[in-house]
Amino acid sequence: MQSRSPLSAAALVCAVLWLAPAGFAADVALDPARIEQLTGLKGTLNQKEGVFKVSFPRKDIQATVAGVRMIPDLGLTAWAAFTRAGDHTMVMGDVVLLENEVNPVMSAALDSGLEVTALHNHFLWDSPRVMFMHIGGMGDQETLARAVGRVFGKLKEVIQTKPSMPAANIDPAKTSFDPEDIEQILGAAGVLNNGVYKVVLGRTAKMGEHEIGKEMGINTWAAFAGSEQLAVVDGDFAMLENEVQGVLKALRGAGINIVAIHNHMIGESPRYVFLHYWGVGPVGDLAKGLKAALATQAGH
Repeated sequence: MQSRSPLSAAALVCAVLWLAPAGFAADVALDPARIEQLTGLKGTLNQKEGVFKVSFPRKDIQATVAGVRMIPDLGLTAWAAFTRAGDHTMVMGDVVLLENEVNPVMSAALDSGLEVTALHNHFLWDSPRVMFMHIGGMGDQETLARAVGRVFGKLKEVIQTKPSMPAANIDPAKTSFDPEDIEQILGAAGVLNNGVYKVVLGRTAKMGEHEIGKEMGINTWAAFAGSEQLAVVDGDFAMLENEVQGVLKALRGAGINIVAIHNHMIGESPRYVFLHYWGVGPVGDLAKGLKAALATQAGH
């Protein structure tokens, strides 16, 4: 980095002091220059809110939505915002991703100690399809900024390498694996129908005073098709909020792709977060990956 003039250094000190909430010394305030250095991104300071936000406009994405040419100002700018929270620093952000970028970048976030809190679309009729991954974390500024830097470093890498889609030539009508192998691994029986072996595990919640369960949609399910050597699994995990990160890490550790993280309901108690996934590989390996994810949840 170039050396700063005395004037610019003084301006930075003033900015840092602006970011220090009442009762905090300047040495625990945010350091915008350091955040920029560690994240590899340029940022802006909101003095009123005490937030320093770095951004990464996805100028490389040539997308249209219902015929409209999309530019970063229309919602294709990734960002991460830092602020002080008591004795700690908090970061929250939203990463703009093409489909083949989602899982490598998600793994980078999880491996760096950040939480992944949502994955969903912001548009309909977009081409190519664009996804948005929300991240968060609490800790010291240095650790969080380094973690965000790793996330955007991985994104820049996959923009160049363009990972391939996890494709497989599988026809459920030709399913040949033994469902009992899956049952033994998961410890739960399923139903084979039209070449798809589906296992459903129910949970419960309350909507007001009414208890709802598996048949009302509070469930984790997995649907398998294919052969012992090459199968596909897709499904849904119903997770309590404190289970989300463990399930994500277990699934990504098994090479299973995450395709959405969101809510299905409003007002339920306890609150459930739902995760949709897609995996391709030997059927036993896929089942073991799901078993590892289930093992991170309460009651399993």
